[in-house]
Amino acid sequence: MWDNHRMLHILANGLFILAVLVAVFAIGPSVVNLPIFSLKEVSVGGISSIDGEFKHVTRKQINSLLIRSEVAGSFFTVDLDTISNAFEKLPWVRAASVRRNWPQSLEVTLEEHVALARWSNFALVNTYGEVFNAVTDKRLPAFTGPVESSKEVARQYAVFRKILQPLQQKITRIDFSPRRAWRIHTENGIVLELGREQVEARLRLYVSAHDHVISQFKQQLTYIDLRYPNGFSVRMLEENRQQSRKSGLKKAL
Repeated sequence: MWDNHRMLHILANGLFILAVLVAVFAIGPSVVNLPIFSLKEVSVGGISSIDGEFKHVTRKQINSLLIRSEVAGSFFTVDLDTISNAFEKLPWVRAASVRRNWPQSLEVTLEEHVALARWSNFALVNTYGEVFNAVTDKRLPAFTGPVESSKEVARQYAVFRKILQPLQQKITRIDFSPRRAWRIHTENGIVLELGREQVEARLRLYVSAHDHVISQFKQQLTYIDLRYPNGFSVRMLEENRQQSRKSGLKKAL
């Protein structure tokens, strides 16, 4: 074997590589923790932020998070997952990504939630249909329904809003029952009962009949039941008042 120069060359290379790996393993911890590799800067920006400013996430929240030693370690040893998870705990942060910038800094990119509606009076739902807990004074439509249906309600909201666009009637509330029945409230005070089947076709029927039929009523409509196979029923404001008076009279008796 000692006369086989090729084998000796391979063996020498193998021993050299092994020696290098042992050396790196031995001095690695001391090297990666040298002051030259300590973190000097953490920059935080957003996907949709303007000039680094966010709509809801505040610099005070960011600085507080960084001061709490969520960022610990050197350039090599800092745990990126721990940092991203810490940022994602902020109320308005939907997602956070962290990457290293050689040799002494980190770059954090945040994606804020974009609120689409209020959810059952206790939370908000974003444009992805995800429910999150945050506070806003923005005027938003309200969604109600089983919490696992939030994405479905958000999708249907987009469809319903597009169908109602020719009438320029905005949706103020959508109710989605556990039995999968839909009800829409519009800004002009009308409740549209759609039921569980053919809901988009029923809403289109309302839109097509609006100018020729519904707009001809002299009294204000408050409720339209579209669950009939060949038409719909309506309830007027005065009819609601009469029902309320009858209900009050029965209670008094």
